[in-house]
Amino acid sequence: MPRNLGSEAESTPTTTATREAVPLPATAPRRSGTFSSLKVRNYRLFFSGQVISNIGTWMQRIAQDWLVFTLSGNDPVALGIAVGLQFTPILFLSLWAGVLADRADKRKLLIGLQAVAGTQALVLGILDITGVVEMWHVFVLCFVLGCVAAMEVPTRQSFVAEMVGREHVANAVALNSTIFNMARIVGPAIAGFVIVWVGTGWLFLANAVSTLAVLAGLLLMNPDKLFRGPRVERAKGQLREGLRYVRRRPDLMTVMVLVFFVSTFGITFFTSLAIVAANVFGTEADGYGLLSTLLAVGTFTGALMSARRGSRGRPRVRVLLLSALALGLLEVVTGYMPTYFAFGIALIPLGYATITFLNTANALVQTAVSPQMRGRVMGLYVLVLVGGNPIGAPMTGWMAEAFGGRSPFIIGGAISAFAALVCAVILVRRGGVSLPRRRFPGLRVLDRRA
Repeated sequence: MPRNLGSEAESTPTTTATREAVPLPATAPRRSGTFSSLKVRNYRLFFSGQVISNIGTWMQRIAQDWLVFTLSGNDPVALGIAVGLQFTPILFLSLWAGVLADRADKRKLLIGLQAVAGTQALVLGILDITGVVEMWHVFVLCFVLGCVAAMEVPTRQSFVAEMVGREHVANAVALNSTIFNMARIVGPAIAGFVIVWVGTGWLFLANAVSTLAVLAGLLLMNPDKLFRGPRVERAKGQLREGLRYVRRRPDLMTVMVLVFFVSTFGITFFTSLAIVAANVFGTEADGYGLLSTLLAVGTFTGALMSARRGSRGRPRVRVLLLSALALGLLEVVTGYMPTYFAFGIALIPLGYATITFLNTANALVQTAVSPQMRGRVMGLYVLVLVGGNPIGAPMTGWMAEAFGGRSPFIIGGAISAFAALVCAVILVRRGGVSLPRRRFPGLRVLDRRA
């Protein structure tokens, strides 16, 4: 894997930014249903591997949170630090990962990164099962996993368009979320009961085994059937070139800003759910797993609806703004729910609004950029999506300790709703934001009718 990409930021730009996306026809192509992307063999292989791997990933996430809670004596700050360590590498690596994704063979790069992720889970599982695991072990391995994710997520996001072509991008993005959230239903439910029965260690080992499914899918793909754009040769200034590309696009900037505020302050469930389960309602690991499953019921349903919309037409900014506002308001309401049962039920519509927002934002960005820039733009998108977590996760733990376990939901939801309203007002005052017709005829992602 190529290293030392830091020099890219300080060098002179190339002319890649002048190449734009292949224009779409004025009339949108016919769609073929909620699962239209699965007609593409390479994507079917990817999809199948992700179904298994994501279940393992969610089992590890629940097990890791509970392991940190166990080792720290239910300290919410320790949990916030562990989550923050997983996202800190995003700040330093995601932009260069986007540059690398534009240059490299994305399929081969993903194979290497998945192998490292499986090794991380294997090491943590062995340490846990043998009884020698300590908090610093978990913190170090969280950071390692964060480094892998910082490289893998931009690559995987931009690889979606290569597997299915631009026509099916929105549908494939939604289907990816569907399997992610299906696993979010199954994984935590399994993890909660397994932790009670045999502890957390075996769940880490199960996740290590599940990565083999992704590796098998990637290895069985036919590279000649991928929808690859022109190869981006290594050159100086490509990172700065990607940042300038986004800065010159007010439509992309609007999406990026809104995603940053909502994801940093509103979508903090990895930390806040464990805190609410243990410190507000006094449940064990199975209670935490059930809350995660109820949230996932909503996100799974929302992902299916997003896939249906993605098979019918282009993503709309109106859906983005309304789902962000709904997310914030529902999160505030959820934070005030008095009982464990009421809190859990309120997580279902909150999950629906959350995944609708995330899928719409992702599809808007993916369909609005040129193929040569997709990796770098998705690197920046991943940065704003999860790069605020090194701040948001410890802040969530601090708020829970200072103001009570419900406060992350109430405060985070209020900030998300306010951010959605501000972005909506800005768009209205500008009279809408549209893509230049001379560059993207037939494609208007953000317009007055949206």
